[in-house]
Amino acid sequence: MAIKRSSRGRQAPPPVAEHSGLHKALSLYSAYGWRGRIGLVSPSTNTTLEPEFWRMAPEGVSIHTARVHQAGRQGLQSSYQRMADGIEQASLLLATAEIDVITFGCTSCTLFVPPEEIRRGLASHADCPVVLVSEAVIEALQELGARRIAVIGPRTDAVTQKETAFLGESGFEIVSTNCLGLGATEEERRYIGRVPPEVLLRLARQADRPEVDAIFVSCTQLPTATMIERLEAELGKPVVTSNQATFWRCLRHLGYRQPVGGFGSLLARTLA
Repeated sequence: MAIKRSSRGRQAPPPVAEHSGLHKALSLYSAYGWRGRIGLVSPSTNTTLEPEFWRMAPEGVSIHTARVHQAGRQGLQSSYQRMADGIEQASLLLATAEIDVITFGCTSCTLFVPPEEIRRGLASHADCPVVLVSEAVIEALQELGARRIAVIGPRTDAVTQKETAFLGESGFEIVSTNCLGLGATEEERRYIGRVPPEVLLRLARQADRPEVDAIFVSCTQLPTATMIERLEAELGKPVVTSNQATFWRCLRHLGYRQPVGGFGSLLARTLA
């Protein structure tokens, strides 16, 4: 019997029947995302989300990213709306990577754009669960049994006030806030990714009170992953960050149940 050759003269592989066992086995396999693939929609100026997601990822969980354009002054509805308008295209691109869960990595956007609009954009092409940062933070604080919260972060007073109002409407008592006032311009937003992690320690100490149940560190651009456990050890209470809470929620959707060490008490728990 003659051997079939490709156009370059190499032996061509035998055709794989669409519904054969081999096809099914290969369709279930992923070299790096065999536990699951997370689709991450990132603001274009954000340089912290991807490294922190990869740092927290257990073996078999992979991260795949698309970006939406972020420009203009912070606090302007038009700036956040521009990002929201790009989410549907990002969903289309990530859907081609066969992701298992999709998230939009911006804490403050859902405070300026209706969350359901962002959810619809994420789900427009990606047939998988959707995670919003704001909702993940609420669920993480509830998981830890926290009610009285101290909020720290890099953002301006205007954004911080919207955020604390949202947390208050979600049933939490905001005991104190301590923020740096950064992010009014595109340049400042980039510099949030350069804030030394040790700055968080001073912000948290100044915001902490005896009655505070947990510290919430806001903003997905702020580097926090390396400081969570140190903060918890020094303050003696749980610390929730935007990136940590979002990643924790994504893991739950993937069905991952094992503790992930090194990133605070939230991820160190066996997931329900």
